[in-house]
Amino acid sequence: MASFSALHPSQTTPNLPTKLHAISRSFPHSRPAFLSFTSRTRVPRHSLQIRALDAAQPYDYEAKINDRLEKSTKLKIAIIGFGNFGQFLAKTLVRQGHTVLAHSRSNYSAAARELGVSFFSDPDDLCEEHPEVILLCTSITSTESVLRSFPVQRLKRNTLFVDVLSVKEFPRKLFLKVLPPEFDILCTHPMFGPESGKHGWAGLNFVYDKVRIGSEESRINRCNHFLNIFAQEGCVMIEMCCIEHDKYAAGSQFITHTIGRALGKFGLETTPINTKGYDTLLNLVENTEGDSFDLYYGLFMYNKNALEQLERLSLAFESLKKQLFGHLHDVLRKQLFEDTEGLDLSEEKKLLPELHPNGVGIKPPEGT
Repeated sequence: MASFSALHPSQTTPNLPTKLHAISRSFPHSRPAFLSFTSRTRVPRHSLQIRALDAAQPYDYEAKINDRLEKSTKLKIAIIGFGNFGQFLAKTLVRQGHTVLAHSRSNYSAAARELGVSFFSDPDDLCEEHPEVILLCTSITSTESVLRSFPVQRLKRNTLFVDVLSVKEFPRKLFLKVLPPEFDILCTHPMFGPESGKHGWAGLNFVYDKVRIGSEESRINRCNHFLNIFAQEGCVMIEMCCIEHDKYAAGSQFITHTIGRALGKFGLETTPINTKGYDTLLNLVENTEGDSFDLYYGLFMYNKNALEQLERLSLAFESLKKQLFGHLHDVLRKQLFEDTEGLDLSEEKKLLPELHPNGVGIKPPEGT
């Protein structure tokens, strides 16, 4: 116990806490100081109040880092050609959080607004937004005229140009010829469309060729971020040179479209007794006729391998016809028709030439 004695016993000295209390009242805006003096007067303790949550700092820091990382993977993408396929891709781009701009010869401002896309009728205004990626979704036949008229001089010099055409050697040569050497070039082909990809892209092929990508880390990352758009949706990512792609595509995609359109002109219709195979053919007709004829024409015109495949297909039909007619023997035909309809084929026999196994007609020996 510590106490203070008065120097003069006749004079009463108040306790120190009382003096401190009096002093504190003269300074209403200041907080009282608490000194560790022991006295008979007990100083009330004020309850503690939490002024900062230090424990939350690591969580906030982590959230900010994650947010910054997520933003770094998002791209500003300008779609040139906002038709059916351009809108089809835009839905996924917007859903993934990318900023999407669009330009097209036709006015798609209403459709763009509905998808959350900024539409620009003037390409110069679009370029002023400095997109990181220019995504060409034009038809094959109009790509060259669109690219040559596009104001590339208003873009950043290292902008990434991407095409999604169904042929690859043509846009590769066009990009290398028209675009300044500072621009990056990525040729891609999503092997699906609005019909085949309407239920999702998982398991569908996506072919790409990094034609010209700068060595800077930022440009490499930008290219990878764009490719990750499709990988994230479950696409099968296939890196392949443009020449090799066109060779395979002529024998697969072009032939598929040819058969589908031929069956469409043939007039296939559903029946009450459809087989699974027949349903597959009906779906093929629906998918191929859902695409524009410009696409089919572009597959033929801008892929040097397409004509060869068309000739092979024509020869295959001729060979199949010869194989069928080569096995038509007169006796079997007569038995078939007599058993079913009782027709007299004697006159028909005189008119039909005898056939070799290869289907070529020969004259019967004289005297028969």
